[in-house]
Amino acid sequence: MMIEVFKTNVQEVEQSQMIVEKLLEHFPNSAINFDLEDCDKILRIHSLSISNRKIIAVLNANGFHCEVL
Repeated sequence: MMIEVFKTNVQEVEQSQMIVEKLLEHFPNSAINFDLEDCDKILRIHSLSISNRKIIAVLNANGFHCEVL
């Protein structure tokens, strides 16, 4: 199991829920969550295989910034 952590600019719970749904399309059977209380609006993904490039592309395609921490 791999864990990857990203800094994002996602602000709203509704936005985070939409992003999680889109990421689960690409990474089924993954545990994906946001910590919007953190100043870096942390996105955590627990999965057997993780593509940082794909995750960043999904967020960028939806108008959000995302970078690996």
